[in-house]
Amino acid sequence: MSFLPVGRFAPSPTGPLHRGSLFIAVASYLDARARGGRWLLRIEDLDTQRCRPHYQDLILQTLQRYALNWDGEVWRQSARREVYAEFLQRLHLHPGLYACRCSRLHLRGQERYPGTCRHRGLDGAEHALRVYVDARRIDFDDRLCGAQSDQPATQCGDFVVWRRDQNASYQLAVVVDDACSGVNSVVRGADLLDNTARQIYLQQMLALATPEYAHLPLLCDAQGRKLSKQNHAPAVSLEDPVSELAAILTRLGHPVAPSLCRQGCGAMLAAAAADWDVRRIPPTTGPAT
Repeated sequence: MSFLPVGRFAPSPTGPLHRGSLFIAVASYLDARARGGRWLLRIEDLDTQRCRPHYQDLILQTLQRYALNWDGEVWRQSARREVYAEFLQRLHLHPGLYACRCSRLHLRGQERYPGTCRHRGLDGAEHALRVYVDARRIDFDDRLCGAQSDQPATQCGDFVVWRRDQNASYQLAVVVDDACSGVNSVVRGADLLDNTARQIYLQQMLALATPEYAHLPLLCDAQGRKLSKQNHAPAVSLEDPVSELAAILTRLGHPVAPSLCRQGCGAMLAAAAADWDVRRIPPTTGPAT
């Protein structure tokens, strides 16, 4: 039986989509559609301090404006706390969890968690929860970055899976959501590559399937910084989506003919999907000017 990918795009509604996030969305969409697969949309809105409902609406509007039409219902992480809590109970059994009161300020400058709270026996109802990490090595083949090998115990140490505000961490939520929605092909930015070993570790602990991964090069600004909301990247155009999409497809190594541009975003995406090869994405994308 041939592999039918289920991909996803998972933005955080902390601002409008910028060109860097649109770059990821288009690549993920094309990678799924080119192989006859499904493409899902998930809103990662666990950060209640920064996420805003009107940004959710704007993200959906933008994707539709660019003919990036998703399959099924939109998943919102803020509505899935009980599901995450069920999977957390599995981690309590194996490999085990412990409460941690260390703040980011306390851990500043440390790449690996030193195990400060491992034996303190703190109350988990008042603190974050970390998962015990053993010495196993995680190996996987990234479709763009090649063979990867990492050891979470030395890379990061025991990591947080349940936050102090009593909700899932990014790592746990992503793993659970991908598994529950049937995602088997993840296309995302290279800035998330170092998260992958931790997520595969959780997949193994929870007896969940591991998707295939492709980590894309990042779009940067004129100063060489990745396009991001933190770096004040401007929102993508809703007035001229055709020109914006044409620029994105060119950066992905899949330019389309001007005649297709005159037919709109749907025709452009269909043509790019018919010609799609993830290996044609340039290893570096240069400034997004």
